[in-house]
Amino acid sequence: MADFDLAIIGGGINGAGIARDAAGRGLKVLLVEQNDLASGTSSASTKLVHGGLRYLALGAFHLVREALTEREVLMRIAPHLVHPMRFVLPAESGYRPAWMLQLGLMLYDWIGGRRTLPGRSTVDFHSDPAGLPLKRHFTYGFEYSDCTVDDARLVVVNAIDAAEHGASIRTRTRCVRAERAAEWTLVLNARGRRDLATARVLVNATGPWLASVAETVLRLERPLPVRLVKGSHIVVRRLFDHGRAYILPTPDGRVVFARPFGPDFTLIGTTDEDFVGDPAVPTVTASEISYLCDAINGYFRQAVTAADAVSVFAGIRALYDDGKRSAKDTTREYVLTLDRGADRAPLLTVYGGKITTYRNLAEAVLAKLGRFFPDAKARTPWTGEWTLPGGDFAPGGDGAVVTATRAKWPFLGEAHARRLVAAYGTRVTLLLDGVTREEDLGPRLGADLTGAEVRYLMRHEWAETADDVLWRRSKLGLHLSKPEVAALERYMTSVVGT
Repeated sequence: MADFDLAIIGGGINGAGIARDAAGRGLKVLLVEQNDLASGTSSASTKLVHGGLRYLALGAFHLVREALTEREVLMRIAPHLVHPMRFVLPAESGYRPAWMLQLGLMLYDWIGGRRTLPGRSTVDFHSDPAGLPLKRHFTYGFEYSDCTVDDARLVVVNAIDAAEHGASIRTRTRCVRAERAAEWTLVLNARGRRDLATARVLVNATGPWLASVAETVLRLERPLPVRLVKGSHIVVRRLFDHGRAYILPTPDGRVVFARPFGPDFTLIGTTDEDFVGDPAVPTVTASEISYLCDAINGYFRQAVTAADAVSVFAGIRALYDDGKRSAKDTTREYVLTLDRGADRAPLLTVYGGKITTYRNLAEAVLAKLGRFFPDAKARTPWTGEWTLPGGDFAPGGDGAVVTATRAKWPFLGEAHARRLVAAYGTRVTLLLDGVTREEDLGPRLGADLTGAEVRYLMRHEWAETADDVLWRRSKLGLHLSKPEVAALERYMTSVVGT
């Protein structure tokens, strides 16, 4: 008998979502990730849960409808990580007539069955603060609703829930070989230590590594129809004071977002370029930075240059190659392919997908694999009703959780408590368990990061390095100096084994 019913290679949003869904249906699940959870594309997004307004122009109505419907689900099951945001669309860009923009927004509001978010409206830039950063010839625009998301934390909480349902989550574990017979035998390498695991079914959810895993690990005979597309972002100092975002049409038919990124920064992205190279080190090119700066400078009074970028990052999307000439026109819909021959264990490959629709993707995977797991429990979808760890409060109820947190730990500052609740939700009580006075928080490691938070992340969320803590779990990477990062690394080394 195999050790596991289902083995998943890849610890991004797709792999973590599949692991959570499968484990909750009673399957024995193994997830292996060669690095940290969300260390690839899933932490390099524009950090939005949205339907994709521009996809309407491409006729991708199914994708938009699915994403908008799922937007409501994610607000309900992860209210600490998914938050409503209003998006401002200038009407006089010259790339789309105003009537077309209005029609698109009307369809956008209608197609996904919007229930809780406010609908579209017109914005007068002469009287509304949204007009202040824009060039004077932009006199009005439109506003609509979508959501922001802490992308990497969404991956982590899915992995936590999977583990709490019995899944084995093994980070920094590389699958170096997969032998296929009536079941799969996986050869694993964890920090130089060799291990074996067997599974009835294997899922390749490695994103940008799909093709290389298929060739070198699974040794498939035919290359996969995968197209790698790079999306790059820049982060600059805050360009506007209000809490809304901008969606800016560009001359090439795309859009660029400029959205708040914490209290001090603005995140600008993204690009769409075909990618060839090592997906572990996707670089942001000078031409991509210029593209994003030009997009901003076409609308904003304050010019942005490459020198203003305090951080840059890029993610690689592994899309199903449908033969489209342009990267921006390649389908964003996920594609699942199942390979099973006579007396051969099944292999499912996951192409594409969006953070917004990861939960639907996981359900589709389980539906496709259902006949290999005849137990009735394994056929019952459940993840749309079960809140993710830390999200067991009503949408919009963050303030009450912050108030309760400060009442129990009054030495926490308001901003500190808000950041902790935004990251951990009600699990802040686990993070602060045993803390009765300020000194119990341990050393201050930079910004408001404390030893108590770092210990929690190492013991409960698979964090092992400073990057794990700063860039994927706390989003404090822009706030610590190099000496503070070095001090954090020393502290984490001291925690190991305690």
